[in-house]
Amino acid sequence: MTAGAEAAGADVLLAADGISVGYGRVDVIRNISLSIRRGQIVTIIGPNGAGKTTLLSGLMGRLAVRGRLSFFGETAIEQPSVETLVGRGVTLIPETRELFGSMSVEDNLLLGAFVRHRRGDRTYPSTLDEVYALLPRLKERHRQLASTLSGGERQMLAMGRALMSEPRLLMLDEPSLGLAPLITRDILRSVAELRDRGVSCLLVEQNARAALRIADYAYVMESGAIVLEGPAAEVAANSVVINAYLGVREPVS
Repeated sequence: MTAGAEAAGADVLLAADGISVGYGRVDVIRNISLSIRRGQIVTIIGPNGAGKTTLLSGLMGRLAVRGRLSFFGETAIEQPSVETLVGRGVTLIPETRELFGSMSVEDNLLLGAFVRHRRGDRTYPSTLDEVYALLPRLKERHRQLASTLSGGERQMLAMGRALMSEPRLLMLDEPSLGLAPLITRDILRSVAELRDRGVSCLLVEQNARAALRIADYAYVMESGAIVLEGPAAEVAANSVVINAYLGVREPVS
């Protein structure tokens, strides 16, 4: 089924139809179509320089987009703004994480609820409790400055801050970047738990094996284009993907 056909169905949170994204007159992303359904983790894998981060920046309104984008089944828009998308329940965790190092863990989390506070929603303390339950390390460190956290703890904090906005669609750019394998496992396990809590995720991840293990659907990008897509299990079993990104299969534990 094509992305356009999927977009015609119910519960499509994001549908991109033939979009191109770039810097100035140079397109890095060319004529890409994809969709994300409610309750899905969709992953995008591919080599460095494939354009994965550029694609997320375009979807989140940080870069100019040509083509058609539709969020939550509403009328397609050609150029979203970050503020509009955040207000409608779309959040991006960039690979740089963009935390406030001189502020405490808890203050960073509360900043994630700023839009809710501004519109008069005072229920975010209960969301804070949920974040602490999902990521208990943050509760243990809630008074520490963000700058004193380990790499894994910073990624947890970035996730927790994003969840404070109560997103319907969460985009994550390389959440395992620079993390040890055991920490990566914990971070991606938390992403999988978000799906169970009703948050759909678009996951860009260099660790293809780990991403395909938790995802429902996958796209493979090379040189700014989608070269393969399908259910994550099928993509993981594809011989080209195995040879290019997965290598020798891990032993069953």
